[in-house]
Amino acid sequence: MVTTSSVTPDAVRSILATVHDPEIPTVSIVDLGLVHDVRVTEDEVAVDLLPTWVACPAVEVIRAATTDALAPLGRDVEVRFVRSVPWTTEMVTDKGRAGLRAAGIAPPTEAADVCCPFCDSSAVVMDSAFGPTLCRSLFYCRSCRQPFEAFKPV
Repeated sequence: MVTTSSVTPDAVRSILATVHDPEIPTVSIVDLGLVHDVRVTEDEVAVDLLPTWVACPAVEVIRAATTDALAPLGRDVEVRFVRSVPWTTEMVTDKGRAGLRAAGIAPPTEAADVCCPFCDSSAVVMDSAFGPTLCRSLFYCRSCRQPFEAFKPV
């Protein structure tokens, strides 16, 4: 059971660390750097998230998953996407970068420094700047011959 005193911003962030990005299930929204602010009152938990891209198609799924994860706290939950601070790839944690690699996605870096997430080779070429989502590009590794996606640096 959740007690009133146990609902703190840190406790909320711990719960948010279990909410995974719907497009990259190996990375939580915390490790992706989406959690901008958490506010807790006696009646409400409010969370401000940063979208990775203005037109990110996953924002409503992330909002719903965040709301569902916080529902057991027994308070009203408000989840907003804010753009007062732009999300950048520098906000991805080391754990998030490892999660990207685990999903076969090269972590964000300058295009010239992209390495294959499968074999760590730098012998890669960009196949297309346009990947399956706005935040990723398509690459090909000449060493292990694996196609892969790379997070675009922002």
